[in-house]
Amino acid sequence: MVSRTKTEDIRDLARFGYRQQLDRSLGSFSSFAAGFSYISILTGIFQTFPLGFAAAGPAFFWTWPMVFLGQFTVALGFAELAAHYPLSGGVYQWARRIGSPALGWMTGWVYLACSLVSLAAVALALQSTLPQIAPVFQLFGDGLDPADQAHNAVLLGCALIGLTTAINAAGVRLLARINNIGVAVELAGVLLLIVLLFYRARRGPEVLLETRGRSEPGLPNWLGPLLSAAVMPSYVLYGFDTAGTLAEETREPRRRAPRAILQALLVAGVAGGLLIVAGLLAATDPAAPDLGKIRGGLTLIVKNALGPGLGTALLATVVCAVSACALAVHAGTVRLIFAMARDNSLPFARTLAQVRHETRTPIAPALVTGAVAASILLLSINLPCIIETLCSVALVWANLAYLMVSLPLLFLRLRGWPEGASPKPDVPASATAKSAAARSSFALGRWGLPVNLIAVSWGLLVIVNMSWPRAEIYGTDPVGRYAAILASLALFGIGEAYYITRARSGGEILPDHAAGA
Repeated sequence: MVSRTKTEDIRDLARFGYRQQLDRSLGSFSSFAAGFSYISILTGIFQTFPLGFAAAGPAFFWTWPMVFLGQFTVALGFAELAAHYPLSGGVYQWARRIGSPALGWMTGWVYLACSLVSLAAVALALQSTLPQIAPVFQLFGDGLDPADQAHNAVLLGCALIGLTTAINAAGVRLLARINNIGVAVELAGVLLLIVLLFYRARRGPEVLLETRGRSEPGLPNWLGPLLSAAVMPSYVLYGFDTAGTLAEETREPRRRAPRAILQALLVAGVAGGLLIVAGLLAATDPAAPDLGKIRGGLTLIVKNALGPGLGTALLATVVCAVSACALAVHAGTVRLIFAMARDNSLPFARTLAQVRHETRTPIAPALVTGAVAASILLLSINLPCIIETLCSVALVWANLAYLMVSLPLLFLRLRGWPEGASPKPDVPASATAKSAAARSSFALGRWGLPVNLIAVSWGLLVIVNMSWPRAEIYGTDPVGRYAAILASLALFGIGEAYYITRARSGGEILPDHAAGA
């Protein structure tokens, strides 16, 4: 028997021209867990701590609150959009509804590429923990040679991607159970790590003002190193929109999804900042060169401060967090592919949009996502600074997709949204803005315009800063230094060519009523 809440959610979805195909079984915690596990501070901080430390020393901490506040302005706008448009696909659907069909397709295309690269990059994070838990996980060499590290990271990453593919294909209920357990373990592990590291603190907070020779004292001299170090929090603090991406599998998504987006980023921001501070205060030697290397970093601090026994046990929670993060990234990518295919805007759309009755899950997108992500790892196996390169490409593409939502939303606010008319003249107002505004549980009100303006400005800053070809972050190899710029140009070129070719051939891209309606 279908509950009253599910019936209302099904009718709400029908107003947008779609029928309910996915399993609407996610509650508040599962929705929050999807966004939080995508961010996954244990995954991102342990993986990229060496990058931030190598660029600015202990003072790199100050990039964390800066990036968090900037991303929170973006999240506020996304929360309002999630309340108005509770649809699978997240940024793709939001850009389509508030912008144009072309903008929606390009946003989805960019974020799809970002998600695939992100899954590959997240899978590499196992290299920063597993070999330090037990040497048996270092299958190539002794782990000191960067080439051996890269090859081992790819092998471990492919194994993890294979696991997330199987779980995503099995259905959202199993996915949610495993992800909820992973998030619970990560939250407990983060809390315990923070408490124990603060207890083992060896110095005061003045260490947070030290650059350890990266620059002379004073903010003007710190600016360059801090901008370089910002790659660390910028890579960690995105993906909060995943709670909105799973809207069609969430009960009462207009109420739950906006809260989950903000809660995921807020919890990650506060806990992550405390973890970085606690780690720096507990470091045996804040000037140790290994803190800026992948074989050291925060993992080395934990083991030195807590001892090999307890430190290694707590690192096991990091492995759990990495697995949950990869699972969430994979799940978000599957929903994005399904949403775009359902609108007939991808090749082989009919196959990719098919939902198996037994699992209520689109299986083909799960398999495609796993295959492409593993291929990215294998093709990048000999690339210098592989982790830095994949991280830079992923975060630039993520923020490009975010900007392609925040910018049209700003224009729409200047025209009076959400109180004004429907953003798309060819869509009945009762099915979009007016209906959504009447039932939405989150609204920025008069703060919407200034917050949105800050979000757009912040997005531009992040894209420029993270794509800047810094040798100290991305290495001296031209491929690595210019990877984000060149890859972005290629991505837009291919996307534009496909869109134009499909339109000229008579293929209908982004119809208002999808094949599944």
